[in-house]
Amino acid sequence: MPLADFFDPSDLATPEPPQTRTRLRDDIPGAYKWNLTDIFSSWDEWEAAYAQLDAGIERYAALKGTLAGGPDRLLDAFRLSEGLGQLAYRVWYFPSLRYDEDQRDNAVNARRQQVQILFARWKQAESWFNPELLKVPLETVRAWMDSSPDLAVYRFAIEDLYRQQEHVLDEAGERLMSLASRLAASPSESYSALSTADAKFPKIRLKDGEEITVSYGQYRAILATRREQADREAAFRAMHGMYQASLNTYATLYNSVCQRDWFNARARGYATTLDAALHGDNIPPPVVENLIETTRAGVEPLRRYHRLRRKALGVPSYHVYDFAIPLVTFDKKYRYDDVLDWIVEAVEPLGPDYQGKMRQGFAGGWIDVYENEGKRSGAYSAPVYGTHPYMLMNYNDTLDDVFTLAHEMGHSMHTMLSHETQPFIYSSYTIFVAEVPSTLSEALLLEYMLEHSTDPTERIVLLQHAIDNITGTFFTQVLFADYELRAHRLAEQDQPITADILTDTYAALLKDYYGDAVDIDSQTGVTWARIPHFFNSPYYVYQYATCFASAARLAREITHARGAERQAARDRYLTLLKSGGNDYPMEQLKKAGVDLSQPDTVRAVIDRLDDLVTRLEKELEKR
Repeated sequence: MPLADFFDPSDLATPEPPQTRTRLRDDIPGAYKWNLTDIFSSWDEWEAAYAQLDAGIERYAALKGTLAGGPDRLLDAFRLSEGLGQLAYRVWYFPSLRYDEDQRDNAVNARRQQVQILFARWKQAESWFNPELLKVPLETVRAWMDSSPDLAVYRFAIEDLYRQQEHVLDEAGERLMSLASRLAASPSESYSALSTADAKFPKIRLKDGEEITVSYGQYRAILATRREQADREAAFRAMHGMYQASLNTYATLYNSVCQRDWFNARARGYATTLDAALHGDNIPPPVVENLIETTRAGVEPLRRYHRLRRKALGVPSYHVYDFAIPLVTFDKKYRYDDVLDWIVEAVEPLGPDYQGKMRQGFAGGWIDVYENEGKRSGAYSAPVYGTHPYMLMNYNDTLDDVFTLAHEMGHSMHTMLSHETQPFIYSSYTIFVAEVPSTLSEALLLEYMLEHSTDPTERIVLLQHAIDNITGTFFTQVLFADYELRAHRLAEQDQPITADILTDTYAALLKDYYGDAVDIDSQTGVTWARIPHFFNSPYYVYQYATCFASAARLAREITHARGAERQAARDRYLTLLKSGGNDYPMEQLKKAGVDLSQPDTVRAVIDRLDDLVTRLEKELEKR
């Protein structure tokens, strides 16, 4: 299997612009910084590995024309590919993680770009593999695998390639598609330039007289902290006004995204863009359609929550800019060292071995904890094969930070178990299952904190956090998936895609999901233009929702069952984490006890939200 099929540097999200930090990195104790010497001890060692990878790409390209020579030749190609793939993880992540420590460092960024250039050449050098192997009859290759236990390790990967054969072009076609891929990023890059580099952020004056520039960070902060509704509305109007000023350009870019995806689908012989997006992971399109239909039929708990918020906030009208403001004032700080034991103790249902590995992660130089000047914002878990996962945090003692830490550790545990159990070719898992352990970790932590909290205000905040997680990670992402499916179908049906059509479509979906619980105005429909996923990664966000549904179903089984049933549910779940990419994700989830083709799995999230809203109502009544 070609190298890039199981290593893609784009898996690491595009870095955000560096933010101004108040803390210098040198002032942070080493115990709170990740240890990158586990990857390479020096830049000289990295340079040697880079040169080794560079030479290996040439050796791989030289294997062209040898695959029909028998099982040994095919095995040689796989083994060389795996060896280079393992090296590539370390060559990429060493400068990438170092760059995220301080994104002002141009020297490190240059090394990072150097690797990206190498990977682009690598992708071209491997384009011969799939077409050449597919010229060999499948029955012949199966006979080779039957006679060679070493080659049989690659059976799933090989069978999957032949499954997709009808959508693989000949060598000339594949080379043409690889060259066209450079153009494919133009809408995303143009969107980034328009919305970030060339953005002219507006200024507003708040009720207390303070003048603020409504940058993305300030916009989120105002919506989450300013208790004057007029301040939140002013920020909303200013931010969406900025997008409205260039709305036709945003529509042109999004039309380009839809037309590009429709071109790629037709070029490879798919009936629809959804078929093309799902075929790689063998996901039946009805899974997405069932997700949307079942969610649309189950929006009443969502509406009930926002009616409750409207009442609790006591506002004359209730809008999307009121979604983030807390229902109660709560400023408790959660020190990093204090919460580590909570996160470990919360996963007790997963067993002592799992807890031990998690403690190892917290103590083993995996995590870069605190923000510093120039450091990348946000959080992630990086799957550095051959060492251990690395986690970037910007911990500021907030409740959100506690749950983010549990979330990223869930990803890291998934990576660790997969890397320990699977051969390299199957060590990476798909996005379709990636958010299951992270979401389940948050769910377990929530129940742990609710069980141990005696503060009524903290209990309200915890319940709101859990509910907002469901509304944001599940319902909002399903709405997004609904929207982009409708937009892509316009392209497939040769219908126009204009700013007015996109805005009307988004506004209508908001009404479908929120009903009369939220007041929708014309400017709210512009929101589609500020969703980066639409422009950067179409047909991606639905996977957040399917993972959330899967995690809700698994959490219910693991926590509610007793005795042998609970042990069996735990074993099925851990088997899922250990399975990496050794099967199609739908099959992996079925083995764990989750069938996403059934509406009941999606309803598990809806039922969970209904229960949490009821609990929140009771806590608010106590006040």
